[in-house]
Amino acid sequence: MDRRKSIETMILGVGASALAFHGCKTEESKPAEEVAVNTDTKYFGRTPAELERIEKLNAERLFTDHDMDTITALSLVILPPKEPFGGPIEAEVPEMIEFMGKDIPEMQPTLKGGLMWLDHKSNKEFGVEFKSATLEQQKQICDEICWHDIEKPLEEQPLEIQFFALMRNLVVTGYYTSKVGIADLGYKGNTPNVWDGVPQDVLDQHGVAYDPEWIAKCVDQSKRNVIAEWDENGNLLT
Repeated sequence: MDRRKSIETMILGVGASALAFHGCKTEESKPAEEVAVNTDTKYFGRTPAELERIEKLNAERLFTDHDMDTITALSLVILPPKEPFGGPIEAEVPEMIEFMGKDIPEMQPTLKGGLMWLDHKSNKEFGVEFKSATLEQQKQICDEICWHDIEKPLEEQPLEIQFFALMRNLVVTGYYTSKVGIADLGYKGNTPNVWDGVPQDVLDQHGVAYDPEWIAKCVDQSKRNVIAEWDENGNLLT
């Protein structure tokens, strides 16, 4: 099976199952914290404390340039680019992985140790660092660590297997939660559209029709972004 297709199927399946869960609100819920206002197009809404932490983490450096090149190379092996959307580089997956490593320090020994293992293995087998190996050589190395005994807890597996499992999860998560990854999935949720009313053939099938005055007022695309308002008698004002 095509690797990308199988990953897409898994992502869509997880997304669909998530729709089955609904949040609950208690009567004694605390008021939400004030959300910081930011005009940055990449800003996704955080409290002042969260924003301060994000800025602090962004100012730190976890990986060397060599490490980042190796992460990029491995990301492309795990999830090859696909036209016209791109791949891990376009989705800024390596940068996301570094951020996650800073945000969750427990990941750092596995990430750094795994990167060292890749270079050691590549130098031993092919005489070059992992990032400089050919794609086939990189795949050969990954083939040795991409599967593990599911009967044995992952934390009891060798470091290199733990590393690859972590990297695979981070790459897939980083890509399919990015703008290019969502476009790759073809997900159209939360996308504004144009509604012209029930199709005419359906209206004809049921022998009904819109009131001309109502349809002119309620299905006016020039006012599609205007929030509806009603008077005290329930009459539409806008």
